[in-house]
Amino acid sequence: MKKTTEEWTIEITPERGIFSIPVREIFDYRDLLYLFVRRDFVATYKQTVLGPLWFLIQPILTTVMMVFVFGTIAGLSTDGLPKVLFYLSGVTLWFYFSSSLTKTSTTFTANARLFGKVYFPRLLVPISVVISNLVLLAIQVGLFLVFYVFYYLRGDVDPNPTIALFPILILILGMLGLASGLVISALTTKYRDLSNLVSFGIQLLMYATPIIYPVSTIPEKYRFIIEANPISAVIETFRHGFLGVGEFSWLALGYSFSFACVLLLTGTLIFNKIEATFMDTV
Repeated sequence: MKKTTEEWTIEITPERGIFSIPVREIFDYRDLLYLFVRRDFVATYKQTVLGPLWFLIQPILTTVMMVFVFGTIAGLSTDGLPKVLFYLSGVTLWFYFSSSLTKTSTTFTANARLFGKVYFPRLLVPISVVISNLVLLAIQVGLFLVFYVFYYLRGDVDPNPTIALFPILILILGMLGLASGLVISALTTKYRDLSNLVSFGIQLLMYATPIIYPVSTIPEKYRFIIEANPISAVIETFRHGFLGVGEFSWLALGYSFSFACVLLLTGTLIFNKIEATFMDTV
């Protein structure tokens, strides 16, 4: 029997080196990225009674609770700022980070069926989550600015030039949320119970971040614990720029950015390694 030699025009190779980041592929699939972003945003409020209003209700109710519990009952310091503005400033940034981390941490488990049917750069999914959360952040920042303008006209806040660092602060938070989510999503393919600890861990991390208290109230001997948290410098810089209080340090902000870069690189490498074999374990 005569053998025929077949020539393939396309070869699909499932394996890719862990140090290979498909930047070009992500750009080529930008239309798909847009669809993922739209899907993530719409899915958040679809089939709800109040729709996008939940984006405003959540920070408002959280701020009211913090004002009542931590500001009134516990009497925690707000560095002389109006309690509503102080807590809302922390909540606004915290929601962006926590939401990005929570949603990206389920990348493999929540999209296993999709990943098993068609090929596209898997990093598109967690990246789309971080981008779609920017829409949520923009809405909540708008809410913050409404209160901010009110108290600014009353003379209760004194902004600083560091307000111009706001885009950099959002970049750092997005990187931290994405990087943390990549690491957790990769680990949950093998250790499913890890996903149950994410929401609990985020709650604990919030108390290690100056959301409900300023860094100035922490005793010097314990302050290094709070400063080791890379989100702390972001929150303090935000308050320093917009509200005129808080501790600003280029060294602390540089630490946060460097930490985010290292964690993002580590998370991407782990994500690439798990990507090739995750269908065997999910």
